[in-house]
Amino acid sequence: MTRTVAILLFNEVEVLDFAGPFEVFGVTGRQAGQTRFSEPPFRVITVAERGPVYARNGLCITPTYLLDDHPQADVLVVPGGGGIQSDGTPYGSRREMNNPAVLAWVKRQAERTEIVLSVCTGSFILGKAGLLDGLAATTHYMAVDGMRRAAPQTELRPAERWVDNGKVITSAGISAGIDASLYVVGKLQGMEEATETARYMQYDYWQ
Repeated sequence: MTRTVAILLFNEVEVLDFAGPFEVFGVTGRQAGQTRFSEPPFRVITVAERGPVYARNGLCITPTYLLDDHPQADVLVVPGGGGIQSDGTPYGSRREMNNPAVLAWVKRQAERTEIVLSVCTGSFILGKAGLLDGLAATTHYMAVDGMRRAAPQTELRPAERWVDNGKVITSAGISAGIDASLYVVGKLQGMEEATETARYMQYDYWQ
């Protein structure tokens, strides 16, 4: 069975927040062009409210699908990135956490997916969507105060690389999304596959 991994994109998204998970799920079972499964374990798509998307530092991305037209996701990845401008205007995840269209979409997807994974301040979006109420979570170490405001009913564990609540998993900042994605691969495909994926990526910090 091929699971669909949908990665949310928005303007000022942190590049490694989405590209790390994209790489992990994209190469799982297909290292060096060799597929060890009868069908790929994961199909990765990107989804945005509109396109093109301009990520951090001006990287331009064309999303595969838009919010109202995409295949059903089995795994939802919500990345972070952004902050507050000098004039107080939020951007990136801090803007999207107050975007009704994005919040409604995340809630709908969370009802149908096997796993919801946030990376970095993507946890703000999950928090505002009410998906972290009564759960534990982590986020970027410099965003803890903002996370408290976004998810006041959530137990914060900022020292954790990722926090697994079962269906909802959060990761710490930026590169931690790679670790959390490998962890999800391990949950769904077994730790041997996760380790082999990390080895192929030469990601030496896994476990």
